[in-house]
Amino acid sequence: MAACGGCRIFVLTLRTLCGTSRSASPCALPLTKHRTLSTSPGTYSLDPFPSGSRNTPAEVGKPERISPSSGGVQRNLSAIALPLQGQFRPLCRYDPLDLGDVDENTKKALACKNLRRFIVDPSLAKIVTDHLAGDIDDGKAAIFECNPGPGVLTRALLNRGAQRVVALESDTNFLPELKDLERKLDGQLDVVHCDFFKLDPIGHGSMKPPVMYSDKLFSDLAISEVPWSADVPVKIVGIFSQRNEKNILWKLIYNLFERHSIFHYGRVELIMFISQKEYAKLVTRPRDYKNYQAFSVLWQMACDIELLHEVPLSSFLTVTKKTGRPSSKNTSSQSENLCLVRITPREDLFNSHLTPLNGSTLVLMMKQCLAKRKSRLIEQINSWSPGSGSELISKLSFLDDTMTGDVYPDEFKHLFELMEQSGNFTQSWLYEETLETTNTGHA
Repeated sequence: MAACGGCRIFVLTLRTLCGTSRSASPCALPLTKHRTLSTSPGTYSLDPFPSGSRNTPAEVGKPERISPSSGGVQRNLSAIALPLQGQFRPLCRYDPLDLGDVDENTKKALACKNLRRFIVDPSLAKIVTDHLAGDIDDGKAAIFECNPGPGVLTRALLNRGAQRVVALESDTNFLPELKDLERKLDGQLDVVHCDFFKLDPIGHGSMKPPVMYSDKLFSDLAISEVPWSADVPVKIVGIFSQRNEKNILWKLIYNLFERHSIFHYGRVELIMFISQKEYAKLVTRPRDYKNYQAFSVLWQMACDIELLHEVPLSSFLTVTKKTGRPSSKNTSSQSENLCLVRITPREDLFNSHLTPLNGSTLVLMMKQCLAKRKSRLIEQINSWSPGSGSELISKLSFLDDTMTGDVYPDEFKHLFELMEQSGNFTQSWLYEETLETTNTGHA
């Protein structure tokens, strides 16, 4: 009988470790189909994400849910499970963190006195982690979470098995609870008083948190620079600030082409909630002369852009500035969606003709070229490289009446490379544009 009891315990142990039963809790918010942006002239459209290239949430095992009756057995087996599943720390799978409920999380978020959006619904946090399942299981990149607030998504990421989460929180009201969570974990969570959207301000000298230089942030976290061709070293997760969303995106695109700030450390990936308005501009195609802008061309040229999910704005808690209360203004905008978008810098962005040294020239060139989308490209080329218009148009196999708003991002990149090779390229136009950018910023 004693031997029989031992067998039963052994079988129970094996079943527990193998995770033979998993329950998938229903989410109130439906998952949308992945879409990825192709920038080839012939296939420039939003297409279904190729099968097999990245796991979708339906293909990835969801986090195990542990009932109170079995929780004690699971925790007792944590020390055994760690060597078998070394990529996860035992707390993630076997001691799940409490995500709280909407009312509890809302009360915590209302401590914020600035205009911000928060994830307070655990079901929304789980949807986000479902889309990040492949990233978390891969485990090669650190995950930076922007302004976690009450930490609902933070805990969901840790429960899903994220090996390293860096919580960049700008509001001191949220730091004590996040720091307390950091102390309870075995190196999985770093909490930094930092505003991601204010990284690397113009100027030099000492900075007072939450403003910070990226070199200090990465140095303190012991994250080193990697070659551009290496794997993605860091993934940034969060919600873009609605106050200056476009300016932040412009700052990021300048930094990307110059490999400054976070992009100095490699192909840092953005997995962010962005407004429908700005997402539409990111993926606008040629011949949409109203919306196709330098902003669109530069992001599509530099990155793969993938729509992961769309969520009604009403699913987030929006706190107004100073009052610390939920916003009730612009009720019509509450029907709009925020788009969860993956933006991955292209490994082949830079080459012998386009480098971080002349990347800013390309950015300024695109801003000038796309200022008038219905102007003839040949005339614009001649303004940059006098007398070179016909030759370059011929090399691109364009007609003389091709307008700037007709040209695809990869064709603009090819044009820039041809102009760099020609030896006739003049930067006489750059001086005024540089002064304008210095005086007005990147907007």
